[in-house]
Amino acid sequence: MSLDLIPRTAYNEDHEAFRHSVRRFLQDEIAPHAAEWGEAGIVPKSVWPKAGAVGMLCPTVPEEYGGLGLDFGYNAIVDEESAYYGRVTTGFSLQSDIVVNYIVSYGSEEQKKKWLPKMVSGEVITAIAMTEPGTGSDLQGMKTTAKKDGNHYVINGSKTYITNGQNADLILVCCKTDTDVQPAWKGVSIVLVEADREGFKRGRNLDKIGQDEADTSELFFEDVRVPITNCLGEEGKGFIYLMSELPQERLSIAVSAQASAQKAFDDTVEFTRERKAFGKPILDFQNTRFTLADLKTKLQVGWAHLDWALTRHLKRELTAEEGAAAKLWHTELQWEVMDKCLQLHGGAGYMNEYAIARAWRGARVTRIFGGTNEIMKELIGRKL
Repeated sequence: MSLDLIPRTAYNEDHEAFRHSVRRFLQDEIAPHAAEWGEAGIVPKSVWPKAGAVGMLCPTVPEEYGGLGLDFGYNAIVDEESAYYGRVTTGFSLQSDIVVNYIVSYGSEEQKKKWLPKMVSGEVITAIAMTEPGTGSDLQGMKTTAKKDGNHYVINGSKTYITNGQNADLILVCCKTDTDVQPAWKGVSIVLVEADREGFKRGRNLDKIGQDEADTSELFFEDVRVPITNCLGEEGKGFIYLMSELPQERLSIAVSAQASAQKAFDDTVEFTRERKAFGKPILDFQNTRFTLADLKTKLQVGWAHLDWALTRHLKRELTAEEGAAAKLWHTELQWEVMDKCLQLHGGAGYMNEYAIARAWRGARVTRIFGGTNEIMKELIGRKL
């Protein structure tokens, strides 16, 4: 099965034509190297310009800054195809779905002209540094500071679990420009830090239980000096910017979760047709059929909800709690599908040579990043 066979309401013919070009790129440029890059723990920087050349990077960037000026539906197509085929493009979605929006929405004209064309082409790889070793989802509790010294900021602190951490040429650093103001969120700003700045250091490429190819890293800032003009938007508005952009990030996670769950289901149907036990295919056992029937029903509901959420977002109507709900529901569904499908593979499901094992490992983080699912429930609950 492929995603073409699932009736969709959020996309038009242009979206679907783009889907096929994305799929070809993934098959030709990514698939042959996926195992190698997973083993290395990083996708080579040389792949990024190739993705940029086919329009896979930052398709929503306006044409005046080198982009295609398309809607988020094109991002979602890349996310779906990448997740369904298990391709190693976690860093692409971070750049296209998350980081670029901050620069488009809040960047100065100078920042937009300098960085957006290079992000679209893949010449520049970006990261956003929110999480710190002791704070997790508590962004107000961050300790990294950016103190003014003349017409510069001096940045000190550390970040962890940063996607694209090893490859990034530009990092959007969330930091405190005012450590005294109350409430604490009013002191948060976002500052652009180029990776060649003195005092900036990359730590380990962290050893994860899944998403092996993603270069997820520690970052360190020791008296890193950047011009005050590197502040993104207004000083002290960083927390507001983060909250404004998180619904799209969470929708992006939901899209990938749904597509990867569908792939796990499709693979498992094929596996249970072919694998035999007690002289007959595993699919012939009622327990198998009932388990898969239940998952198929939930996936059907999931696609309908995802199209609803995508349509809302394309109209700029998706609320923060709706984005949180999408992330919560689709990642919980993803985990249920992955776990039950792995169980139906039996011992084979525990072997990394099978796609279900790698997908199961990779799925575990989606209930954590982008804000834990417990935080999602809190956000939704506050609006009751």
